[in-house]
Amino acid sequence: MVGRQADVVVLSDADRNFLESQVRRHEAPRSLSDRCRMVLLCAQGLQSKDVAERLGVHEHTVGKWRRRFVQDGIERLTDEYRAGRPRTVSNAQVPRSSSVR
Repeated sequence: MVGRQADVVVLSDADRNFLESQVRRHEAPRSLSDRCRMVLLCAQGLQSKDVAERLGVHEHTVGKWRRRFVQDGIERLTDEYRAGRPRTVSNAQVPRSSSVR
């Protein structure tokens, strides 16, 4: 049985520069840099299962971000709005544990 054909990721120079810069940025959210890594590896021609194995994520996760990038570009790599109750506690209100450094 043949699985679904993976979308081919083709990067412009501007896209590649942006993705690589997000991977290198220390201030970038971890989720965004991981997604950028996935797209860069997919652009090298790797299959989703190989990218997933290399990055320690599920291959469906790689497929989701590959598909979103191919459909809508870099804008789709950011988190989407999530429905639900808004946060009632800010980070400043959460006590820090002395055992965590």
